[in-house]
Amino acid sequence: MEKKEQLEKQIRRLKQIREHLGMNRTEFSLYIGIPLRTLEEWEAGRRKMPDYVLRLITYYTKMERMLAEKQIKLEENEDAEE
Repeated sequence: MEKKEQLEKQIRRLKQIREHLGMNRTEFSLYIGIPLRTLEEWEAGRRKMPDYVLRLITYYTKMERMLAEKQIKLEENEDAEE
């Protein structure tokens, strides 16, 4: 697959994930922790995101959905910072 096709596939997948979650770009950037400008650049195809980032976003969103379906909520460990 050539680079242009790979980039288009990556853009489609990222948008699919965001739209599946029912989020706009601002909401999604806050949810994932990615600067809005970076997300806009990725979705517009002006910058290519590293492949591992798309895999991590996919994994994260799947795990969040699975945990929500099982009604499991992970609490952040505040003591870990001390």
